[in-house]
Amino acid sequence: MLFEKLNTPEEIFSFKLGSALSMENTVLDSLQDMQKETNRDEIRALLAQHEEDTRQHIANIEQSFRQLGEEPDDKPDLAMEAIAKEGKAMLKKIDDEIVDAGILAAAIDTEHHEIAVYEVLVTNAEARGAIEVATLMRQNLESEQRTLDAVKAVEERIAKGEGYAVATA
Repeated sequence: MLFEKLNTPEEIFSFKLGSALSMENTVLDSLQDMQKETNRDEIRALLAQHEEDTRQHIANIEQSFRQLGEEPDDKPDLAMEAIAKEGKAMLKKIDDEIVDAGILAAAIDTEHHEIAVYEVLVTNAEARGAIEVATLMRQNLESEQRTLDAVKAVEERIAKGEGYAVATA
């Protein structure tokens, strides 16, 4: 669905849903890159699990489009593209000894954005009476929150145990 101008709340919702699809595809690419860069099997496993979760998020978004009677249509998510670009730039500047701190910081940034996107989608799906879509978006939201909690737990433990500071949100 291509809109030259968004004129209704439904069009805004469809645009945001398409943006979420693009967001998840960007995340999927970033997760694969980060798994190659990390020095720790624990982080690699966490990223691999989130890669699997992300594939389910994409399926949920595609199912949401079908529930709405629309074709999946990804719209650029400029915020996620910027987060991914920043993460890649940072990783190029980090010494190998602290690459995991950078990966975890980038993962936290990413999760916060994803959570914000899904909060909006859940609220708006409920407001338009699209209960099945709201349920699918709530599943994605809860999955992202679990991932954020897991990443923050690893980040905190590594930062305290190994003495390097990592920004937490």
